[in-house]
Amino acid sequence: MGQDQVVPVEGEIRLGQFLKLASLADSGAQARELIADGAVSVDGEVETRRGRQLAAGARVEVDLPTGPVAVVVG
Repeated sequence: MGQDQVVPVEGEIRLGQFLKLASLADSGAQARELIADGAVSVDGEVETRRGRQLAAGARVEVDLPTGPVAVVVG
């Protein structure tokens, strides 16, 4: 597996916002669905809180229909 993409962020960001910023969700509604469906994990653990604060270095993985995608908060 190659290097994860790093998405630059100023300070902390909430998970739902980060999914949109990283183009892993097209809208807030889609981000909410992905999180509710258990398709999002942060640092290897499934996360169900859309408002979870992410700090630099957090690894977010999303199980998309096209396959899993991982990005790192920059």
